[in-house]
Amino acid sequence: MLRARVLTSLLLIPVFLAALFLLPDTYWALLMLAAVLMGIWEWGDMARFPPAGRIVYLLGTMSACLLLVFADGPDMSYLQEYSLFWGILAATFFWIFAAPVWLITRGHLRNFVLMAVAGWLMLLPLWLSLISLRRISPWFLLGVVGAIWVADTAAYFIGKRFGKHKLEPKISPSKTWEGVFGAWAGVSIYGFVLCQVFQLDYWLIAGLWGLTVLSIVGDLLESLIKRQAHMKDSGTLLPGHGGMLDRIDGLTSSLPLAAFFIYFPLYYAAWSHYV
Repeated sequence: MLRARVLTSLLLIPVFLAALFLLPDTYWALLMLAAVLMGIWEWGDMARFPPAGRIVYLLGTMSACLLLVFADGPDMSYLQEYSLFWGILAATFFWIFAAPVWLITRGHLRNFVLMAVAGWLMLLPLWLSLISLRRISPWFLLGVVGAIWVADTAAYFIGKRFGKHKLEPKISPSKTWEGVFGAWAGVSIYGFVLCQVFQLDYWLIAGLWGLTVLSIVGDLLESLIKRQAHMKDSGTLLPGHGGMLDRIDGLTSSLPLAAFFIYFPLYYAAWSHYV
């Protein structure tokens, strides 16, 4: 399992980096959409959608996203900005308020409509964030994604080696508090190196701690849905990792919040100037 996990990562990381720095914006958006649609397909399975409903869910999501990618003209440009604004805002409220309540109550949603909306809230803001943060700077996006990768890797290895105290055994028995502290330690070192190399403020480390907590919330929520669906992994696409959702669950909760703290001060400044 560990060997497969490492080999898969060694394959995916160069592909991701090449796409991040070399692809035009449209092709980047389409590539990220392909990854998100794989997550949508897996979510439909975890939510126990009937086969026809799962296909409709996938095709409907794909059609709406392609409209945003290929939108042209001033009206369509407004639609893109409108979608980014409300998508990131909705994700922020979902991950800060709704997701913790969902985890605490361990609610089991059996309503297909509510599960479809939950899937969109998890995955579509992630897609919008991957597009928008790359437009700001590919290096900035890499820095945020890198922090989540570091946290995930540190939690995995520290938890495997030293883990004794379960984080939430009824949701994810393999996750431990030692893994959480390992994740915080890993991102602290990562943040310190970034601050030293790029002369950044050390408050960055506190921000990375916050993103780490959010990534754990995203991981736990996906684990809860899998457990309720009696599934070990969301899929079998990525050897050693499971499905696409198993690989990006930490990003679903952290990237939209990073985008929120980047974009909403700009939106507020523009709104204040207009008023």
